[in-house]
Amino acid sequence: MKKFLIILAIIVGVILLWGWSAYNGLVSKQEAMTKAWGQVENVYQRRADLVPNLVAVVKNYAEYEQGTILAVTEARAKAAATTVNTENFDENEMKAFDAAQEELGKSMNRLLVSIENYPDLKASENYLTLQAQLEGCENRIQTERERFNEAAKVYNQSLRRFPTNLLAKMFGFEKRAYFEADAGAEKVPETF
Repeated sequence: MKKFLIILAIIVGVILLWGWSAYNGLVSKQEAMTKAWGQVENVYQRRADLVPNLVAVVKNYAEYEQGTILAVTEARAKAAATTVNTENFDENEMKAFDAAQEELGKSMNRLLVSIENYPDLKASENYLTLQAQLEGCENRIQTERERFNEAAKVYNQSLRRFPTNLLAKMFGFEKRAYFEADAGAEKVPETF
C-alpha cells in the first residue's frame, strides 16, 4: 500500500509539473502574441501620425485636392477609433481593424497619385521626406503583421496539441485570429 501511495504521489507530481509548465508556456506564448500586436499597433500609429503632416504639406500645394484630403483625414480618424481587444483578438474586431487601416492606406494612395499633378510638390523636400517615412512605415507594417501572425501561429498550434489542448480548454485559452491577405491580393496590380 505504501509503494502504491508513493507511485501515485509521483504520478500526481509529474502531472502537476507538466500542468504548471504547459500553463506557463501558454501564458508566455499569449504574451508574445500580445507584444507582437503592440508592435503592429505601434507602426500603424506611426503611419497615422504622419498623415497630418502629409495633409499639411499637400494643402500648401494642391488646393484642388480638398475632397481627397478630406477622405484621408476621415479615414485616419476611423482607423484611430478602430481597436482590437488584446484579451481575445476577436476575428470580427481584427477584420474591422484591418478594414479601417486598409481604407486609410487606400485614401493615402489616392492622395499620393493625385500629387503627380503637382511637380513643385513632388520636388518639395518636406514631401520627399514624408514619402520616404511613409514607405518605411508600410514596410514595417508588413513586417510586424508577419511577426504577429507567426506569434499567433505558435500560440494557436500549442492550443491544438495534445495534451495541452485539454489544459487550454480548462483554463479558457482560445484560438486567435490572424491577419489575412485582402481579397484579390493574389492578383498583380495594374500600373497606371
